[in-house]
Amino acid sequence: MVDVDAASLGLLVVRICAGVAMAAHGYQKFFKGGKISGTAGWFDSMGMRPGRFHAILAASTELGAGILFALGLVTPLAALAIVALMWVAGATVHWENGFMSAKDGIELNFIYAILAIGVATIGPGEYSLDHALDLIKDLDGVTGLLIAAVGGVGAALAQLAIFYRPPAGDDS
Repeated sequence: MVDVDAASLGLLVVRICAGVAMAAHGYQKFFKGGKISGTAGWFDSMGMRPGRFHAILAASTELGAGILFALGLVTPLAALAIVALMWVAGATVHWENGFMSAKDGIELNFIYAILAIGVATIGPGEYSLDHALDLIKDLDGVTGLLIAAVGGVGAALAQLAIFYRPPAGDDS
């Protein structure tokens, strides 16, 4: 038999760690380093145009989805956003570098996406705002998996098809 309190506590730890880390990426794009203008230039250079639009979209989504995921608020939708972010980042930046993160590969993108899909499938647990507010019911299990995985990958593929144009000579 599953100890619901222990499972909910484990989900809380996973949600907070992954959500805060994701939000930190958005915060960094807004307020650290090259900020939005630097991120926009980088996005333009890799073929995600218009760069400023995508820099604001990525930063806002990382920050917002990360916070929502950590809080367990509209969790399946936050998970969808994380999967979409990680799929786009993996395809545009990390894929050509292989799997291992030490070589800037897709490892971290993969881990974030799988964590998000896993939480969406299991549900956010009792220690979540979704549970406390009785906000989202029956959106875990296969439904949560489909929202996060199919919705996230679908959103990413649409964004890539519409906006991603790798620079000439790039085999991505």
